Amino acid sequence: MTCPTCKGKSLYGPTNAFRPFCSERCKNLDFGAWASESFAVPDPTPPDDQPFGDPRLQ
Repeated sequence: MTCPTCKGKSLYGPTNAFRPFCSERCKNLDFGAWASESFAVPDPTPPDDQPFGDPRLQ
């Protein structure tokens, strides 16, 4: 299988302790991106200080 971080070859099996990643480095890079919220999904709702919905109806 392909490593999600470096796109190199990765063994997806019980002998690879870092699966689905190819190495500890790739696993840590992915975790760092997740922890810094680089993988955040955009939220379409406005902040609390802005009105929500169609302004003509308010």
